Amino acid sequence: MDTVPGELAGKVALVTGAARGLGAEVVRRMVVAGARVTAADRRVEDGTAIAVAAGARFFELDVTDAEQWRAAVDSAAGTGDGGKLDILVNNAGIIRVAPILQCEPAEFRKVVETNLVGTFLGIRAAAPLMAAGGGGSIINLCSPGGFEGTVGMPAYTSSKWGIRGLTRTAALELADSGIRVNTVVPGPMRTAMTRRRGWDDEDYARHYGATVPLRRMAEFGEVADLVIWLASDRASYCTGGDYAADGGLGAGKPAVVPPDQM
Repeated sequence: MDTVPGELAGKVALVTGAARGLGAEVVRRMVVAGARVTAADRRVEDGTAIAVAAGARFFELDVTDAEQWRAAVDSAAGTGDGGKLDILVNNAGIIRVAPILQCEPAEFRKVVETNLVGTFLGIRAAAPLMAAGGGGSIINLCSPGGFEGTVGMPAYTSSKWGIRGLTRTAALELADSGIRVNTVVPGPMRTAMTRRRGWDDEDYARHYGATVPLRRMAEFGEVADLVIWLASDRASYCTGGDYAADGGLGAGKPAVVPPDQM
């Protein structure tokens, strides 16, 4: 499922969490596909560099702030010039690792505010303008953790389960406005969230080779192309669904491979 040059021509997109990792790759590929893209993030220096290199615009955004969301949508759409917004990618997210009894309420709230409330605020800010323009596509980034419990990640897991419920509710409520709402469920990628102190490439290969059915981590492009497909008219009959590029994690655990064969 490769990015098709020109596939998003004429479309206007806003991508959050765009300063690095998957978000940055989505920005790059959307520009290649012909969209006018605004990359949004709290990391101004990194986000600006990504936007400039990709041929996009940058907007500083704290996704937990409703007023900043309204400003971001207006900026991306160019509403002062009677603009529009066709695509929203809610990619911004954080993770904290702490078992329930050690997880401070403030940390729990911070994760939920960023991941779940931030997604809600994005939908709420973007949907009216999308509806006025005849419709659009909203893609919310989820996780395999949104389908099962995860030891040590009560806040992150709760937020990702919540995103799936929010996505389905938004898909139902916004369908008559021509707005499609879906989740993308990526498998593990080399990001800040999966970084392990002291691990080298062999450690990552060994761990994910044993725990992912396809025996490896995902490349950013493998997930970004799924995001772009959902944003495009090729996915015009898709809404309210979970679309996985997770290496088979949703299917179950892989067969055990003896250490001497890895």
